[in-house]
Amino acid sequence: MGTHTNPEVVIVGAGIGGGALATVLARAGIAVTLLEKSLVHVDQVRGEWLAPWGVAETQRLGLYEALLAAGGHHLGRHISYGDDIDAATAESQPLDLMAFEGLGFKSPLCMRHPVMCDLLDAEANKSGAELIRGVTDLQVMPGAAPEVRFRHDGVEHKFNPRIVIGADGRNSTVRAQAGIEQHRDPTHHLMAGMLVDGTTGWPADLQIFGTEARINFLAFPQSSERVRLYICYGIDDKRRFAGTDNQARFLDAFRLATVPGSQHLANGVPSGPCNSYGNEDTWTDAPYVPGVVLIGDAAGHNDPIIGQGLSITYRDVRIVRDLMLENRSWTPDTFRPYAEERRERMRRLRLAASTFSILNAEFGDHARERRMRVREERMRNSFPDVTPATFVGPEVLPAEMFDETILDRLRAI
Repeated sequence: MGTHTNPEVVIVGAGIGGGALATVLARAGIAVTLLEKSLVHVDQVRGEWLAPWGVAETQRLGLYEALLAAGGHHLGRHISYGDDIDAATAESQPLDLMAFEGLGFKSPLCMRHPVMCDLLDAEANKSGAELIRGVTDLQVMPGAAPEVRFRHDGVEHKFNPRIVIGADGRNSTVRAQAGIEQHRDPTHHLMAGMLVDGTTGWPADLQIFGTEARINFLAFPQSSERVRLYICYGIDDKRRFAGTDNQARFLDAFRLATVPGSQHLANGVPSGPCNSYGNEDTWTDAPYVPGVVLIGDAAGHNDPIIGQGLSITYRDVRIVRDLMLENRSWTPDTFRPYAEERRERMRRLRLAASTFSILNAEFGDHARERRMRVREERMRNSFPDVTPATFVGPEVLPAEMFDETILDRLRAI
């Protein structure tokens, strides 16, 4: 057996959740070791838009200033374009994202995912956590006295921490080995994304969202020269962005008739892969067993059409940190409040994402007419709008806003 100092906490996964939790626990004087299978963080087309409520979580964690200093980019305006509204009308109804400051929130923050991961790993190291990369053959044995085994540089290692945190993403090894059941919604649509440089001419403060023809499009600037682009499309069109020329076809799809200036996006230069993935939600009823707790995507993720992934993860980190510092027993009872809060939080976000998917990622004449009708009804306050939850957090709106019958009403239109 190889030897490292036996830590109190082992965190599996050195991405956003793992790096953030390692940092804040190490700052509190807890011995933490981070285990990560990759040698470098790469662009996987995931999580680069942080909602105002997520920004607030980074402030509570004491991480916001570091993110800002490393290139975090605040957005100022949102415009919803599309073939269900003319461009002039859309531009006369922008959402002022800076107005969230009046509610105690900063505007959305954008940052490249690998850069954020590297920053948080560096903060964890600086705070006293140990980071071991290139880990293979991971084994996690849950229980009152958990055990972790892995190989590193050809040597087998064993830890006996007080607790193991699974922060290892959607295909979590920790979740599988701990026997924690994951629930999964059916796939409604597919989503493709790509980072694009050379977007001079596109306003650096403007994010957009909308549906045209057979795509739902989203764009989030990270600077005056870089924008993260996304497209939602039907599962019946699953080969749309497959093949060796998928980057060119993806960019060409952003020559949008309904969006003035979209050529500045379409003429950009790919700065990362063009990847597609399903939109389905996943969740766990109780993201813990004795000796193991899950956070972030390992505990369940939300449909990315509403961009809540980073915010969900930072709240997970904040709640788990607070509970671990308040009660040093770290038994399942310690984490029950986290499970209860997360269960309802994810239910509400799941409903919010489903309304967005039905409205914006279904295509054709009937779908366009439905979007127009729902907009009119919302202006008359005769149809519930849970959109604010995606900015200020799902707990802010009244519980009755998240009645599951809203989905039946939408489908009936």
